[in-house]
Amino acid sequence: MTTAALLLSGGESSRFGGLPKALLTVAGTTVVRRLVEVCLVRGMDPVTVVVGPHRGPIARELRGLPVELVESEEWYEGRTASVRAGVAAIPTDRDILFWPVDHPFVTASTVDLLLEIRDRDPLAVWVLPTYAGRMGHPIVWRSFVRSDVLDLRNDAPLRSLIPQFGVQVRRVAVNDRGVVASIDTPEEYRASLEEWEAQPDL
Repeated sequence: MTTAALLLSGGESSRFGGLPKALLTVAGTTVVRRLVEVCLVRGMDPVTVVVGPHRGPIARELRGLPVELVESEEWYEGRTASVRAGVAAIPTDRDILFWPVDHPFVTASTVDLLLEIRDRDPLAVWVLPTYAGRMGHPIVWRSFVRSDVLDLRNDAPLRSLIPQFGVQVRRVAVNDRGVVASIDTPEEYRASLEEWEAQPDL
């Protein structure tokens, strides 16, 4: 089954002084390049990166890689605006791995597990990781979830869709704090980076 990757990097990064989170460093490369390479190695097609006000530097960072850049013209209206822009650009027959760049410390093995669960559980339409009871990212959506995402308002959170899918939402407990380690501030980034670098097996 071909899976598309939707990487979200459409925000302003105001709390980082305008430095795009996508260009922060992790594992000897940039966040966005690492996420793209993880997805490419797993044969995801297309690998779509949604960009907003930082399109230029992100495009330069990804030059030469087989990715599709999608500009979110309404990024300022909320994260869901950027998600909808990316989903609309992906072929309708593809399941989607949705991965925001502010969750860069997810291990590749967690991505593999989510895809494996999707393959094994035909009833699961929304596969999400949890850590210590908290829901995290990335998420795997079946192809037909796209219509529900596209119907959301730009300011409506994605999680508002979860109740309507009921038992078809598959929560996967993982031993990977990266799924909930969102880098919203420089302090969170530094703390999560130190923890990431201390792991014996990345």
